[in-house]
Amino acid sequence: MSTSKFQRCFPEEFKAEAVRMYLDDPATTYTAVAKNLGVSSETLRNWVKQHRKKQGESPRYQAPTSENEGLVGYDAVIAEENRKLRAENERLRQERDILRKAAKFFAGETNW
Repeated sequence: MSTSKFQRCFPEEFKAEAVRMYLDDPATTYTAVAKNLGVSSETLRNWVKQHRKKQGESPRYQAPTSENEGLVGYDAVIAEENRKLRAENERLRQERDILRKAAKFFAGETNW
């Protein structure tokens, strides 16, 4: 049993708008934009790749700025979130250690 495949043709304006929607929001994903437009995420990924190639950009690299430090869009968002989570994780470790010490101290004093 074979499956029939067909290709939908999209106007260049539609493709350009889809690429713009993806590139304008660094926190967005291919899947989210593609779902909104009714295309597959792989199709959108190919359009973005073609756009970047036409612009002379490497697909995963953008010149570093003080803001993104060489990271592109989604990667910059993930890096910032990781930094915040690491800081929170360290704070929670310190709080846990303080509570452990306090529990040991108070457990030793209660010799009824």
